[in-house]
Amino acid sequence: MTHSFSSLDELGEGPGFRKVRSAMGITAFGVNGVVYPPGHPGIHHYHDTQDELYFVHSGTARIEVEGEERILGAGGLFHVESTTPRRIANAGDDDLVLLVLGGKDGYVERDGHVMSDEDLALRQNFGTGVGSTEPARSGDAGSAGVGAAGVGSTEPARSGDAGSAGVGAGRKETS
Repeated sequence: MTHSFSSLDELGEGPGFRKVRSAMGITAFGVNGVVYPPGHPGIHHYHDTQDELYFVHSGTARIEVEGEERILGAGGLFHVESTTPRRIANAGDDDLVLLVLGGKDGYVERDGHVMSDEDLALRQNFGTGVGSTEPARSGDAGSAGVGAAGVGSTEPARSGDAGSAGVGAGRKETS
C-alpha cells in the first residue's frame, strides 16, 4: 500500500496507546498516539536506540527531563535522545493527547520533489504571503526562518532550513 488514512479515534478509545505505525503500515519510523487521562503521572522511561519527538495535540503535558520540568500545551514539541530518562505526565483537567514519533540512524536529507511548476511556486512562496491570503510571519520563508530553499527549490539547501515538513527547523547542526 502506498498510502493510508486513519484517526486516533479509529485506533482506539479511552486512555492508552494507539498503535499508529502498525495500523497504517508505516515501516520507516515509529509512531504512536498516546492518551493520558487527567492526573496521569506518566511513565519514567528511556530507550536503547530510539530518539523520540513528542507533539502535544491537545491537553497539557508536564515534561520532566534531567532535573528540568516544563509545561507544554497544544502544539508543544519535545525532543529527547534515546537514553535520556524522561517522564511525560498529564498536568491538565482534560485528556492529554500526544503523537510520539521515534527513530534512529539520523536525519534523511531533503529528498522531496514537487509535481508541477505550480507546486514549485506554491512551495517557494509558502508562508511568505505571496499568492496566499495569509500574511507573512516572522520566521517564515524569506525572513531567515522556514527556508524558501525547501522541497523543489532551485536554491541550494542551507544549514537549518526547514525542508519539506519542517524537519530541521531550529535544529542545531552538530557536524
